[in-house]
Amino acid sequence: HGGIDIPAEFGTPIIAAAIGTVVGKYRGKRSYRGIEIILRHSPEDTGIPLWIYTQYAHFDEMPKLEVGQRVRMGEVLGPTGNSGITPIRRKSGRDRRPAIHFAVWYSTSPKYVERRHKIIPLDGRWMDPNALFRKKLPLDSSSMKALPEAEKKVPVSVMVEDGERIPADTKIVWPYMCKRG
Repeated sequence: HGGIDIPAEFGTPIIAAAIGTVVGKYRGKRSYRGIEIILRHSPEDTGIPLWIYTQYAHFDEMPKLEVGQRVRMGEVLGPTGNSGITPIRRKSGRDRRPAIHFAVWYSTSPKYVERRHKIIPLDGRWMDPNALFRKKLPLDSSSMKALPEAEKKVPVSVMVEDGERIPADTKIVWPYMCKRG
């Protein structure tokens, strides 16, 4: 389902894309996603008038955060790995490239259910993670596709290793810190 794999070296810190609350945390030994954590972000947390859920998967070790805990934008969630099984070979871990699987979905409601190690938002919809970085509606793929070309460019906000946000007023950042170059 709608998500992207973002490669990074084993152990690279994965960070929270926005202020949020931990709503799911799973070991996932028999899951393609492996070790994962899911954050729920209120409209106030992101500036987007919807409830946003971000999923981070393939950690190298279980994040030390607890369900119900609030996290800051840029807070380290845990180290990059590649936990989870490969569908065909049923392999996991260090025989695959390290990456984070980053997925995003949205809902008009703060309500969700947890079923079979998954968070399911009430009337939730998957979205292209790049839509998150537009920081405004629309978020659904068909509406995004229909946008004029000039509105399809998405400048991605980042957090630098020293904690600076670019741009400074952003409420949403890429799930890895950037280095100054």
